[in-house]
Amino acid sequence: MAETSIIPDETETRAKWGDFAFTPANLKQAKIIIARYPAGRQRSAVMPLLDLAQRQVGAETQTQGWLPVPVIEYVAAMLDMPYMRAYEVATFYTMYNLAPVGRFHVQVCGTTPCLLRGSDDVMAACKNKGMNKGKTTPDGLFTLTEVECMGNCSSAPMVQINDDNYEDLDFDSMTSILETLAAGEQPKPGTQLPGRHTVEPQGGPTTLKEMVGKNHDYRGDW
Repeated sequence: MAETSIIPDETETRAKWGDFAFTPANLKQAKIIIARYPAGRQRSAVMPLLDLAQRQVGAETQTQGWLPVPVIEYVAAMLDMPYMRAYEVATFYTMYNLAPVGRFHVQVCGTTPCLLRGSDDVMAACKNKGMNKGKTTPDGLFTLTEVECMGNCSSAPMVQINDDNYEDLDFDSMTSILETLAAGEQPKPGTQLPGRHTVEPQGGPTTLKEMVGKNHDYRGDW
């Protein structure tokens, strides 16, 4: 799997992020999130608040964002929970980055369905663009990570780049996606196969065809 990313020196991290605080807009959003939980259960908001904090760091650094230790401490203090409890959450879920990443975090699925469908070609396309697992390209544009299943097995192979999934990939389509992003444009998310909408068979559905255009009630037909 991916090589371990290098976590920056803590002294430098605290010098840069030690005074982290939510922006007024994000603080308002954080209060809305916390209010969703019953009294005494506010710590349940730790996941969305860590995500919100990571996104703020991303906005400030023009990257996908990451969670420096002082930022995790800030979230923990807001929820009146021990820092270690918040840190445990951040280290358990791969949606949180514990080291800086590039503007585009390319997460390639390498689990069996994607592997059988050509994830090696997807990875090769990334490496052909100068990307290495666990590393960020010198221009700060891309960080490459190999991950476990992300639940798109029916449209394998797939990658997640920041908040978007790209599916039914091969070497050429992955190359095109990377080049589009590098040019400052937005590729079409989802399946990259022409004529395919979601995960129906190539060429169109073979069953429940009436559901393509509208919500058809089959009970009368049975």
